[in-house]
Amino acid sequence: MDIDNINNPSTDNSADPIAPTRTDTDVVAILPVRGLVAFPHMTLPFMVSLESSQLIEDAVNADGRIGLITVKDNEAEDPAPDQLYGVGTLAKIMHAKKNGDGIWVVLLNAMDRFHIASWETSGPYLRAAIVRAPDVVEADLETEALRDHLQRTFREVLAMLPDASEEMGKAVARIDDPLQLAYAAAFNMKMATATRQNLLEMEGVNAKLRKLLELLSREKEMLNIGHKIQNEVQEKMTKSKRDYYLRQQLDAIKKELGEDDEEASEADDYARRLDEAGLPDEARKEAQRELERFQAMSPQAAEYAMIKNYLDWLIDLPWSRVSEDNTDIAAARGVLEDDHYGLEEIKERLIEYLAVRRLMNNREEAPDTSDDQPAMGVILCLAGPPGVGKTSLGRSVARALGRSFTRMSLGGVRDEAEIRGHRRTYIGAMPGRIIQAIKRAGTRNPVFMLDEIDKVGQDWRGDPSSALLEVLDPAQNGAFRDHYLDVDFDLSEVIFIATANQLDTIPGPLRDRMEVITLDGYTELEKLQIAKRHLIPRQLAAHRLREEEITFIDDAIQKIIQDYTREAGVRNLERHIAAVCRKGIVQLSEKGWPHVVITSKTVRSYLKKERFEAEVSGAIDMPGIATGLAVTSVGGDILYIEATRMPGSGRMNLTGQLGDVMRESAQIAYAYVRSRAEALHIDPQTFATTDVHLHVPAGALPKDGPSAGVAMVMALVSLFSGRPVRSDVGITGEITLRGRVLPVGGIKMKLMAAHRAGLKTVILPTRNRSDLDDLPAEVLDGLEVITADRVDEVIPTVLGVEPLRGGGTTARTCPPPARGGDADSRRVPLTCKGSGRAVGD
Repeated sequence: MDIDNINNPSTDNSADPIAPTRTDTDVVAILPVRGLVAFPHMTLPFMVSLESSQLIEDAVNADGRIGLITVKDNEAEDPAPDQLYGVGTLAKIMHAKKNGDGIWVVLLNAMDRFHIASWETSGPYLRAAIVRAPDVVEADLETEALRDHLQRTFREVLAMLPDASEEMGKAVARIDDPLQLAYAAAFNMKMATATRQNLLEMEGVNAKLRKLLELLSREKEMLNIGHKIQNEVQEKMTKSKRDYYLRQQLDAIKKELGEDDEEASEADDYARRLDEAGLPDEARKEAQRELERFQAMSPQAAEYAMIKNYLDWLIDLPWSRVSEDNTDIAAARGVLEDDHYGLEEIKERLIEYLAVRRLMNNREEAPDTSDDQPAMGVILCLAGPPGVGKTSLGRSVARALGRSFTRMSLGGVRDEAEIRGHRRTYIGAMPGRIIQAIKRAGTRNPVFMLDEIDKVGQDWRGDPSSALLEVLDPAQNGAFRDHYLDVDFDLSEVIFIATANQLDTIPGPLRDRMEVITLDGYTELEKLQIAKRHLIPRQLAAHRLREEEITFIDDAIQKIIQDYTREAGVRNLERHIAAVCRKGIVQLSEKGWPHVVITSKTVRSYLKKERFEAEVSGAIDMPGIATGLAVTSVGGDILYIEATRMPGSGRMNLTGQLGDVMRESAQIAYAYVRSRAEALHIDPQTFATTDVHLHVPAGALPKDGPSAGVAMVMALVSLFSGRPVRSDVGITGEITLRGRVLPVGGIKMKLMAAHRAGLKTVILPTRNRSDLDDLPAEVLDGLEVITADRVDEVIPTVLGVEPLRGGGTTARTCPPPARGGDADSRRVPLTCKGSGRAVGD
């Protein structure tokens, strides 16, 4: 029951100039009302929004009458007639004033009900032809009895409400008119809008009074039940206090009699464990305070188990237990070499990291003149596609250091309490997953793997990534405060290693706290060696096979890599090796063979149809197709750009789930080709009579980014010139309207994808030339890398045509590095062949 909005129904109907008959029809403006039903015989204040200000102005200038109709759905922004109820209340504007914000404040006198006869929707606001339908008031003894019963029940319900005022009861007692009483009670009772509307639509005051009595009786019963529950709870609390005092007296009696107290022995056990735990001062003080409460509390008390659980967590944490680091860098290097093949730069960076930590640990006693120690607080983030060994690298670091390893998966975590824990005021509260993992590790300096940090979510329960800022900040994690423990825990000696597939989804402040190490993927040669050194021995051991029972030759492994997997990592490769092992076990068991040799033919027999082709799928033998290079969540890949044309009016259609940036690149490419039509040997009039459709296959996958711009230019030039693009050329680079080729990202993954797909030539922006230093020699040995500053430079190479009219530079061809030799001799020279100045540069 809403006790703050009591309204005294007006008994003065002189403001109504129309005789209340059911046959009167009139046209009035309709004001939709949300969350409120306007009952007749009431004075109602309203604040009218700017959208309805014209309605109020017109009504004030006319006779002041408007229709109030309740909206069925409060979420409707601009309700239509079918979203309004069919019965409303006719009201007259008694007072209207516009405030400084342009909003009308009006005072309305609600008069009679009406029904909608027809709607008029052509104006700036709704209008309707209405039929007035005044309520029928029965003048009989039943009506009087229902009125008196409603007044008594209403006052009884008011008396049960703790914050009800006496004025409300007196106001209801003064209402003699049964209809006004019904509407006053309905307006001030707590009920749904649909129920109020149903009361308005009811014919006859007796029906309204009966419905209100039913609702009030139900409200009265609910209040009685609530009072009963409250009394029971109060009795239990009183009994709990009484039991507490009695037990205190019983303890004193037992002490006088010298009897053993088992509860005291449990408290003594906690005191002993507390002395041995080595807690810091703050944690020890809190534990001692809780232990004193525990000693004075009955086992039957509600907080007894909560305090016991809290003491267990506080005492069992490794406050003073640390692992002694392995300071032998050579041994650490050997562990990394044994566990992983390739990834030389990554392993070298980890060795540097371990060496710095060793030096800092050896010089802890040296005076520190700085406020922070960034070398000790570096947080690593291993970023790369799935299956490249990010998690296993973390385990190797732990093994190389001789530390405990613990892991926490952050994928799908949306609750901040998962990181910081729940406060002890909640039932079932427990520490966050950070503290839980530290307890599992058993030391306070483990290697802590934060897996899938790029997949942390957020919702109304908080933002876990914001909670991780404290965990991964070297300046703050020395005093990490879990909500459950509510004391500081030192995480500064923990080595945090996060893993991620994509860096874009990691919030900027969180990414800024981590040193990112990128793992782009493996070459085919590296995958072959990984399979021979790690994957095959692991699968043989998992299937209880001996080395003399199954032998994989190199051709078989190469066939699995090229024809059955297309990935940056080796996860699917290991799955297929496991499948081959299972097929081999069948041969050993059924046919009794002592030894199975796995060849390429055996792989085809076991794994059936190839899933991928080792080379580019078919030569490009028609104009309008170009091969681009892209980066996906699983590494690099090739991307075909297809274009076709048809008679039309110069429009361009783009398909393939292209994002905004990629669509803009297509528009820029098309504009560039049109602007350079004569130089490209294309008739300019062709564009006015031709529609172009540009499509990027794999339409079910969303695509975006600017790096396909040059490939789109090549596809369009090929389409209009009638010359096919070379099928062995992969292209990447952003295009501008002036024809400049701008640098893009992911060069290493793109070129490795081109190498896997069998491409022979790759076109890159000149400013990406330095990225070639990151590529393995075997990839550069098999690719001719051509760099360009302008798109005009690469058209002759890609299409095999003469240089463009008007001049232009020749593309720079970067030769592959020399085989063998040291690292410097394998690097691509910064200056490649070709010089000159392009037209329009």
